[in-house]
Amino acid sequence: MFEMKNNEKHPAQRRVDVHAKEYKKSHWLAWIISIIAVVAIAAASYSAYIYFKTKNAVDQTYDPKTSVKIKKGEFDGKKKFAVLLLGTDTGALDRTEKMGNTDTIILAIVNPAKKRYTLMSIPRDTMAQMIGTSSFEVQKINAAYSIGGAQMAMDTVSTMLNVPVKYYALVNMGGIMKMIRYVGGLNIRPLLSFEYGGYIFKKGKLTHMGGGGALAYSRMRYDDPEGDYGRQKRQRQVITALIKKAMSANTLTNLDSVLSSISKNVRTNLPFSALQEIVLNYRSSAEKVKSDYLHGYSAYIDDAAYQIQSTKELQRVSDYVRTELGLTPETLDNNETFQNKKNVENGFDFDSGETQNYHIYDYNTGTGDN
Repeated sequence: MFEMKNNEKHPAQRRVDVHAKEYKKSHWLAWIISIIAVVAIAAASYSAYIYFKTKNAVDQTYDPKTSVKIKKGEFDGKKKFAVLLLGTDTGALDRTEKMGNTDTIILAIVNPAKKRYTLMSIPRDTMAQMIGTSSFEVQKINAAYSIGGAQMAMDTVSTMLNVPVKYYALVNMGGIMKMIRYVGGLNIRPLLSFEYGGYIFKKGKLTHMGGGGALAYSRMRYDDPEGDYGRQKRQRQVITALIKKAMSANTLTNLDSVLSSISKNVRTNLPFSALQEIVLNYRSSAEKVKSDYLHGYSAYIDDAAYQIQSTKELQRVSDYVRTELGLTPETLDNNETFQNKKNVENGFDFDSGETQNYHIYDYNTGTGDN
């Protein structure tokens, strides 16, 4: 979830088995953590008082700047849809940026016909054209939110993969830390042993984590043999544990604090009514979850470390997402495929195990470095 400065260099990403999948029982759309947690509390309590407090808190998370018209029956439990899930580290631990990069980017695709949803992770260092800038600009994809807000983030992912992305949910990790404190911390068995941020974690040992400890546990990347993919597993582990704790009866004693944290640290263009329909009508879609991610190649662009997605890999993910949404696959033709073609013509080798230099060419003229 956590930002890497552009001039930091890191080892080549270890390649994990292609098409990595993990099927498991899970709570509904775990990454919309705060929103779903409060709706679940409201649904479980049958209390008008809690319902209206919850609605008020969720209403404050609504982002009218990126509102979209939701047709009647759009979330009827039969239609497929996608939500871009974003995590930013603003205000957490040593992060103080007012509007930081999105360190977690996941496209969640809900397919009720197959009773499953997919969490497709997009590495934050992925090279992408920023969609919506006044002139041609290529950055790491995690910069889209800081440059142009949620709309640019959605448009950039949509264009890169050629899939419709209308909805998003953003969680500020500083708020997640507070929520963990409000629910009394989390008990988690670490997936591996490591030290990070002054915290020590032992594999398999049940560990009580406060907000800072849980965030440190989910933040580490470089000492994990699975790299960013391993970090994503730990992130999901923390979020799932928080949902379970937030849904417990004891949490209701701190309801005002939890709801206050949600209203200040979550943003979405899904209104409360849509979230209600999702929770009520898509329960069967939570029976299975498939996890996957874009498999990139490490390269340098002007001395900055990037992840370059091959055209083959982009096409694989585009075909999968479009199929899950009931759309016909189409051949990708965008800035990323254009840059790949130009770089391969000039000697870039996607089959090389070496970290190479990658050049950005003017997408409009097709000549020279941008």
